[in-house]
Amino acid sequence: MLRARRQFLALAAAAPLASTAQPARGLHPVEIPGGLSHLFLERRARTRRSSSYDRTGGNADGIPLAAGATHVLADLKGPGCIRHLWITLHSLEEHYLRRCVLRAWWDGEAQPSIECPIADFFGVGHGGIASFWSLPLNMITGGDSIPKHRAAMNCFFPMPFASSARITVENQGTQPLRALYYYVDWEQYDSLPENALRFHAQWRRRFPFPAQYDVADRSRPQPLNPDGRHNYVILEAVGRGHYVGCVLSVDHINPHPGFSWFGEGDDMIFIDGEEQPSLHGTGTEDYFCAAWGFPGGAYSTPYHGVSLAGRMTVPDGYAGKWSMFRFHIEDPICFEKSIRVTIESGHANGHANDISSVAYWYQREPHAPFPALPPAEQRLPLSELESLRRFWRTL
Repeated sequence: MLRARRQFLALAAAAPLASTAQPARGLHPVEIPGGLSHLFLERRARTRRSSSYDRTGGNADGIPLAAGATHVLADLKGPGCIRHLWITLHSLEEHYLRRCVLRAWWDGEAQPSIECPIADFFGVGHGGIASFWSLPLNMITGGDSIPKHRAAMNCFFPMPFASSARITVENQGTQPLRALYYYVDWEQYDSLPENALRFHAQWRRRFPFPAQYDVADRSRPQPLNPDGRHNYVILEAVGRGHYVGCVLSVDHINPHPGFSWFGEGDDMIFIDGEEQPSLHGTGTEDYFCAAWGFPGGAYSTPYHGVSLAGRMTVPDGYAGKWSMFRFHIEDPICFEKSIRVTIESGHANGHANDISSVAYWYQREPHAPFPALPPAEQRLPLSELESLRRFWRTL
């Protein structure tokens, strides 16, 4: 009996991961639904990690990064899928979270599929930090970490690759990062499903957004915007895939006199080259699944919320800087040839605000080249004093 048991264990240990021992109902590990309710289903994968741990066995786990330098977080050989990305970093330089850039390349591609200032990628714009949570992204901070602009940042978007994955952080600041800590948790397979799309994330900014009319001029009739051609563009992608959400950040520096709300801008999503959008919304807060402005300020849910809330304590008070998120996890927006995701900057694009965004989507490669990322100095947010000055100059 003991001999037979040893023979069985030896055979089980030698079994290939994705051939003779198939996971639940023959599904590939990537195809098994995630979440608590499916944790009992058998998964066949090699669980791996790339991290910043101290290779000497000590506790110096943070990696310093000189100004202008790039650090490779992971250089992986597939097939595989990144399941979790955790990063925290710190610098004494102002707005360093807008100066540091996260990038990722899949399968040896020449152009990155992820290119974003690091805090924007994890859900908070304006080079800021905040505590918030969602299903795919979260950020954790508090106490003395807030004035020091330190936070833990997590991403759970799955990122599959067939042959290789490379993830980097570049310090485009003028001062060194004092420490960069990270985990890249991933699964390695014997194969990848043919229908596995690649993950993408892209940052954009328009500052100031070119308003289509003067909000202070009350003599003109109510403007109209039937076609959305001048809207803020969150994403333009070519190919086949599905859009899975965005983070939109607004510094409201151009309010209507007596009305400081930055919303009322409709979302308009154009699919496969259509002239009129298949998806036309009713207002900024409506697209982000709220209503009547954002009366509760910052809030978090699995799929939508406000990660960073400005002041807006009275109807005509200073609005300040906001970041809001909407993730199409249960309702991805599919496209066969192309997609153009847009939103108005106030009704009919009346606000000349500072607008930036990160779009998240999956698609078949190759993807269209991203717009050039502006230099670090052109990505920096306005100071609080300058934001306030411009707001009251309009109001």
